[in-house]
Amino acid sequence: MTAALRFDPIRLPEKCEQLRKEVRAFLAEEIAAGTFDPHAPNREDNDAPEFSRRVGAKGWLGMTWPKKYGGQERSFLERYVVTEEMRVANAPTRRFFVADRQSGPVLLKYAPEHIKMDILPRICRGEVCFAIGMSEPNSGSDLFAAKTRATKTDDGYLINGTKIWTSSAHIADYMIAIFRTSPPTKENRRHGLTQFLVKMKQPGIQVNPIGQITGQFEFNEVVFTDYFVPDDHVLGEVDGAWKQATSELAYERSGPERFLETYYVLTELVRAVGKNPDTRSAEGIGRLVAQVHTMRRMSVSVAGMLQAGKEPVVEASIVKDIGTVWEQQLPHRVRDLAAFVEETATNRETLEKQLDFAIKTAPKLTIQGGTTEVLRGIIARGLGLR
Repeated sequence: MTAALRFDPIRLPEKCEQLRKEVRAFLAEEIAAGTFDPHAPNREDNDAPEFSRRVGAKGWLGMTWPKKYGGQERSFLERYVVTEEMRVANAPTRRFFVADRQSGPVLLKYAPEHIKMDILPRICRGEVCFAIGMSEPNSGSDLFAAKTRATKTDDGYLINGTKIWTSSAHIADYMIAIFRTSPPTKENRRHGLTQFLVKMKQPGIQVNPIGQITGQFEFNEVVFTDYFVPDDHVLGEVDGAWKQATSELAYERSGPERFLETYYVLTELVRAVGKNPDTRSAEGIGRLVAQVHTMRRMSVSVAGMLQAGKEPVVEASIVKDIGTVWEQQLPHRVRDLAAFVEETATNRETLEKQLDFAIKTAPKLTIQGGTTEVLRGIIARGLGLR
């Protein structure tokens, strides 16, 4: 092995459980006020700017960041609780989630001080939305094959090329993107990629929506034509972005959102079978709950490692691999169990609508954030198997 694989058992401290009560109370108030419907994951109102600002006002964005940048200097475990409750409630997190989860930490580590002072407090207030610019046409999940060029010019770079499958680019204020600044070398295919902060809604950027089978337009194609990025928007080392991006993905791949995206169909099934399920339903639900509990323990462990300042890239990849395969299969397993739900169940129509949406959205789950094949390659290399 080239790395020791660890999933230390971690229990959430009491302050996390107190925070959980606060988050649940807040979400209950938002639901009662009609901000969102927890039983409607297919809604079109997932971009909720005012909700984002209210979450920011609670101090629940940028929770782990220094107070000088608007953060609260709280733990990764406390942030985990907020993320978990938001996900389980189907809260409209699209506007702030990427910025809070991974773009902010990248800026903290690599951005110049004046950019940190400008953007990070606005993330904490829930005022700005970020997108991630990695995938490109005809490249699959091979980031080494990125062809979008950043050509050096006076005081900055000119960007030409295309990013694709870019979630939320149509509403984003900023993007953190990887562009090619030099060709790869024979010795190192990873050489030549640089990370940039891109200000969206500027001349030289065209965002084209990509429709999904669900009828939603979450993904986008982003075309750059002589788009200018100033020198101070380079993040980290020129030509050395691969290590940065790999570390960033430890934040993206390990959270509860990687196994809870279709969780709503399980809770709806439990409501449908009621307090006295038949043996088959009880056994099926029991297996699913045991599986999600195991994944949660692994995910909390990774949060603990992030809290300790580690970069658990392999462990995060394992959580994402297991979690997304599970949440992709979950709607089909629930559909099988739902066949035995009484026609008179009060929420049967809601369950059927949820299953229709979840089954349509499930194929993307093992692609976004790194395909299953790429994840298993990372895991194999981390364990010294390839």
